[in-house]
Amino acid sequence: MRAVIMHAPGDVRVEERENPTIVEPTDAIIRLSASCICGSDLWPYRGADRVDHTPMGHEYVGVVTEVGDAVKTIKVGDFVVGSFFASDNTCDICRAGYQSRCVHAVPMGSVGTQAEFARIPLADGTLVATPGQPDPDLIPSLLAASDVLGTGWFAAVAAEAGPGKTVVVVGDGAVGLMGVLAARELGAERIIAMSRHADRQALAREFGATDIVEERGDAGVARIKELTGGLGAHSVIEAVGTQESMMQATRATRPGGHVGYVGVSHDVALPGREMFFALVHLHGGPAPVRRFLPDLIARIWDRSIDPGRVFDLTLPLEDAAEGYRAMDERRATKVLLTP
Repeated sequence: MRAVIMHAPGDVRVEERENPTIVEPTDAIIRLSASCICGSDLWPYRGADRVDHTPMGHEYVGVVTEVGDAVKTIKVGDFVVGSFFASDNTCDICRAGYQSRCVHAVPMGSVGTQAEFARIPLADGTLVATPGQPDPDLIPSLLAASDVLGTGWFAAVAAEAGPGKTVVVVGDGAVGLMGVLAARELGAERIIAMSRHADRQALAREFGATDIVEERGDAGVARIKELTGGLGAHSVIEAVGTQESMMQATRATRPGGHVGYVGVSHDVALPGREMFFALVHLHGGPAPVRRFLPDLIARIWDRSIDPGRVFDLTLPLEDAAEGYRAMDERRATKVLLTP
C-alpha cells in the first residue's frame, strides 16, 4: 500500500509499505476513506519533535475489511470513526471518560493512518460505527470528529463553556475553530476568537464567534479584559501549546474561571506564584475523543453541525508533501487526503 513517511524535518514522501495484517485478536483492518494532516504533525515537520523515517497520521475514517477473532462489536463492512489513541474503553480510566490515557492505550501515530489501509488496535473499544454508509459529503465532518472536533469539544468541556458564559479561544487553527463550534453547541453566550487571519476569522464567525480579537500576548489579554468589564472570561480554550499561548490563556481568565488546554505543550512552564493568585482552574491534555464520538457522530449524521468545513484543501495521498507545505506556510488551515 501507499503511505506517508516523514524521513526528516521537511522531508515527506509517499512510499510503499507492507499492507497491515491482524496482529492481535482485538485488531481490525480498515480501508481508509479519508485521512488528514494535523497541526501537531507540523512539530516534527519543523524540527521541534524528533522524526526519522516515521509513518505519519493519526486521524482516520474508513470501512472495516477484516477483524480479529476477539472483535465482537465491529464487523466487516462497517464504516467507522476512531480516535488518535486506541483504547479498550473498559479500564477504570476509560470508564471515567479519559480514554486517551487508557491503561492499554496505543497512540495511532505509531501506526500511521496517512495511508490506504491501517491496523486499528483494540477495535471494539476504539472504533465507533456510523448508522450506515455515509453520504460522501459527510466524510470530511466524520474525519474531523476523529481528532480536531473531538479535541476542540474536550477543550470546551474542560473550560466549562456553557449558557451564560463568555468563552475565549486562543489559537485559530483547526482545533481552535472546532473549539468555537463546540462552545456554540454547548450554549455559550459570547465567544471571542483570537485570530489575525481573515479567512479563519470568517470561519470562526460562521462557527459561532461573536467577537474577534487580533491582539496577542499582553495586548490580547488587555483587550479581553476590556471586553469583559475588567474581569476576564469565564472559560478559555488554549489550542496552541506554546508558552505565550498558555500565559495568554490563563491571564485572560477571570478568578474562578476555567482554562481547557489541548495544544500539545512545547516547553511550557507555569509561574507558580502567579498561578497561585490567579485562582483559575486548569484542565486539559490529550483529548479523550472516544468519550465524545457517539454524540459527535449523531450530530454530524443529522446534519446539525458541519465541522468538515474546516478542511480548506483536499489533495490525493500522493501529494501529501504539498499538503504539509501548505499547512506549514499557512496557505491551508487543514488538509484532507484522499486515498
